[in-house]
Parts: sequence; C-alpha cells; structure tokens
Amino acid sequence: MTNFDQTPIQAIVAISANGMIGRGSVLPWEIPEEFAYFRKMVDGAALVVGRATYDGIAVAPEDLFVVSRQADLALQPGWFGVASVEEGLQRARATGKPVFVIGGAAVYRASWRYCERFYVTLIDAAFEGDTLFPDDIPYATWPLLSERVEYLTERGSGRQVKCRFLAFRQPEPLPLPPLVASCGAA
Repeated sequence: MTNFDQTPIQAIVAISANGMIGRGSVLPWEIPEEFAYFRKMVDGAALVVGRATYDGIAVAPEDLFVVSRQADLALQPGWFGVASVEEGLQRARATGKPVFVIGGAAVYRASWRYCERFYVTLIDAAFEGDTLFPDDIPYATWPLLSERVEYLTERGSGRQVKCRFLAFRQPEPLPLPPLVASCGAA
C-alpha cells in the first residue's frame, strides 16, 4: 500500500534574469524547448496552481488543484478549487500521483517550505512582466542535484538565450499540517 503522506512535493519554475515569472496569466517569453521540458516534468502529475496561473492554462491534466478564495470558481471536470495551498497539496498527494507546484508567485511563497525538490530554469535574459518570483525562497542555498545549460531561441525576439536547467533538494522540507476539515472526495 502506498503511503501518500510520503509522496514528495516538488515545484517547477522558470525565472528570467530580472526575476520575472509571469505577464498577465502567461509566461513573458516563448521558448518552446523550455516549455517542453516543463511539460515533460509535470506529465502525469497532480498539479497545484494559483488562480492567475490557472487562468492562463489552455490544456491541463486531470487532478489540477486551483488555490482560490472564490468558492464558486467554475472549473473543468477533474479540476478542483481549494481554499489553501496546504489543502491543495494534501488533495494532490491523495491522488497517488507525483505532486508539482507550478505557480504563481503567491503559491510558490506559500508552498516552498513543503517542497522536497525545486526545479528551476534560469533564463539569462530580462523580460517585461508583472509577476516576480519571490526573492525570499532560498532554493539557491540547497544542494544542487543537477545542472544542464542550453542556448535556446526565444521566439518573440528571435534571440538566443542561455537557459540553465537546475534541480535542487531542500534538506529539511516541513511536513504538511493535517487538514482541519474533511476535503471531500477528489
């Protein structure tokens, strides 16, 4: 029997040189290979996402948990509204699938303490945007598990950008607190 409480929580993010992770509800850049990496990493996982990031998702898998204060948020079948990051992470774990936090900034800030792995793509170019990655998440101080560098073309500008694909392990992630109320059937 699988112990869902032991399913590792992971996060994945791409960050520009000026700290941007979003513009509106989409990415500030268009780098197909970087997006393909993201898709490959989260394929088959239960995802925890904030409302603004959710608004930018055209196609997502089942088991998408949207953190929102809006109780009557209309979602597609297989997508679930949750009141907190902790509830989203608990319900995502209960699916038995890998769990990934995919943004936005407020969700990263609320969830990083629970994440065992953090996958970060550092894009060595500045982009205009309206959402910065929280600078108080200390992923760069954690043990580096892997690093790969590629030079990829950003479609909007046509320029080559250096992308560093990094994987970090948080030495002591916090355990999730138990949910106070029953979250119902997923």
